[in-house]
Amino acid sequence: MKICGITRREDALTSAHYGADAIGLVFYKKSPRYIDPEQAQAIIKCLPPYVTVVGLFVNESTEQVKRISQQLGLDLLQFHGDESLADCEAAEQAYVKAIRIQDEQSLPSAIKQYQSAQSLLVDSYHLDTYGGTGQSFDWQLLLNENSQSLSNDSETLKNIPIVLAGGLNPANVSQAIQAIGPWAVDVSSGVESSPGVKNELLIKEFIEGVANVNAGY
Repeated sequence: MKICGITRREDALTSAHYGADAIGLVFYKKSPRYIDPEQAQAIIKCLPPYVTVVGLFVNESTEQVKRISQQLGLDLLQFHGDESLADCEAAEQAYVKAIRIQDEQSLPSAIKQYQSAQSLLVDSYHLDTYGGTGQSFDWQLLLNENSQSLSNDSETLKNIPIVLAGGLNPANVSQAIQAIGPWAVDVSSGVESSPGVKNELLIKEFIEGVANVNAGY
């Protein structure tokens, strides 16, 4: 699981303490969770080993993506805008592509287009807004007519792992995992007191919700 939109060292440490696999740092200046590379460096330095650091970019130039990634030693890139396959591959680094789900064709189309991605992150669709809205979408749009969950959809999983995002929070994450069976989950606003300021109790409850479902598999 990933806790995204980290802006403070204490929130990064809290996420790691409770068992987050990854944290997300947002380098999109229009986001309320934006941090500059210097702030990001301070956060990264405080992390314990084995926590993956993901850098989130929205329609950024390849040169800037590479510069920031090399400066900070990012483990993984997340392209959360309208980037083409060529844009993503130009960064020459492992990446996740975020897809804003509009209908039942959104995911199959993205799977065909971004076959070099490490995974696809599925998020809610809002015109001119690239994630972090706290609003969910109809999870059933992710499933084909022959599947009850992504974990049973061999045609999907043999192509690319799916990360579920969009409106997740401690109250619904267990239900989401049980309903959809994603490879991983991603949360930002669902564990915040205000944009960019995480809430320790919500982080704890969210991660416990994920762990409780996983223990049942």
